[in-house]
Amino acid sequence: MTSSSILGYASMAVGEPLKPFYFDPPEMGENDVRVSVTHCGLCHTDIQAVDDYYSITEYPFVPGHEIVGYVTQVGEAVSGIRTGDRVGIGWQGRSCMHCEWCMQGQEEMCMDIVESATWKPYGGFSSSIVVDHRFAYPLPAEMPSEFAAVLMCAGISVFTPLRRYALQPSLKVAIMGVGGLGHLAIQFAHALKHEVTAISSSPHKLEQAIALGADQYILSTDQDKLRKHYFYFDLLLIAATGQLPWYFLLNIVKKEGRIIMVSFPEVNMHPRDLVAHNLSITGSFLGNHASMREMLSFAQEHHITPMIEVMPMASVNQAIQRVRDNKARYRIVLVNEAG
Repeated sequence: MTSSSILGYASMAVGEPLKPFYFDPPEMGENDVRVSVTHCGLCHTDIQAVDDYYSITEYPFVPGHEIVGYVTQVGEAVSGIRTGDRVGIGWQGRSCMHCEWCMQGQEEMCMDIVESATWKPYGGFSSSIVVDHRFAYPLPAEMPSEFAAVLMCAGISVFTPLRRYALQPSLKVAIMGVGGLGHLAIQFAHALKHEVTAISSSPHKLEQAIALGADQYILSTDQDKLRKHYFYFDLLLIAATGQLPWYFLLNIVKKEGRIIMVSFPEVNMHPRDLVAHNLSITGSFLGNHASMREMLSFAQEHHITPMIEVMPMASVNQAIQRVRDNKARYRIVLVNEAG
């Protein structure tokens, strides 16, 4: 360790608790910025990466991709961002900039997406990070950093498909799951002036869902109520994990309706209703530069407020355990002492 070393929290092997880890400051390219991290949200994806769920994790692994901090250094070719600016950074920290998707302005679909992750080489559970400046977004001055951090991943993940597939006004939108993603999806869908129904396996989330903007609440175990909503919803957004009642979910969507998956649930369904009702199942991953800027502006204008718990960065393992135990309500944001 030297005086210039960066302090991060790293897992050294599959599933291992994180421990303090010092590393040399990553080299900067001409398009890069170095950011002093003040806040970093804990996403379930971070925990999955620690467990090597995606079979892409390299150890030692420093997670963290819902980042807010201040720019401390800029590369020679950087424009539009200056030292001292407060910025937000999401899952994607760079892209190849030359594949067919990047050339179309859909950088989130970059063919080199695995290497484009913010946590390459090391992520936001640290005191400093380097990313391409095109993926560091200036934040609205009035937006609290702890809220902005969560929006950088969870926010953009639900805003993008709602903006893309819920274009008509006053659609009937169902949100499956009232958690880290779902509680934001409810707020965005309500602000977009749709009729919003929250569906959850928990009877204890009814009041919260209504307060967030849901027009009605359905327990996923209430088969009678689900049957009453057959062919009712224009769009169903899946923001839950684990086992889901797929038979009923396929039937509550209108014919030629759309099911959008922004989470990673267990999928076990019979294709009969999918085919017979002419349904579409769509995945949605992050969003491009324009979507990110629009989301931040929209969230500020419409007072989209993540429900968070704030913990010190040094308590990262306790925070991870709260998420593993499904006790976080609904997102945890880790704060560096300097932040």
